[in-house]
Amino acid sequence: MAKKRQPFKSETQEAEWWAKNQTLIADRFRQAGAAGKLGKGTVARIARARTGHAGASPTITIRLAQDDLTRARTFAAEKGLRYQTYLKMLLHQALNSEEKRVGRR
Repeated sequence: MAKKRQPFKSETQEAEWWAKNQTLIADRFRQAGAAGKLGKGTVARIARARTGHAGASPTITIRLAQDDLTRARTFAAEKGLRYQTYLKMLLHQALNSEEKRVGRR
């Protein structure tokens, strides 16, 4: 079962691909289940392993404007994510972008 990343030029193009390939996706899902490769939190576990941040993250408190929190929850729901996960992803992307901008990476 080869994993190939699809390059999408737009969210619409990606949505069309997912709609057209539902059978393929379902088949791969069944294959992964039969191989015992499905589990709760699999994506998060893989992401932590790739970044070398295995284990629990420290708990922090951050104050956000209600409007920002509402927007984050909306975007997260559209992506099928918890809003905390979505906010961590945004922060990670922003920090990587800033490091590249200032030449630290």
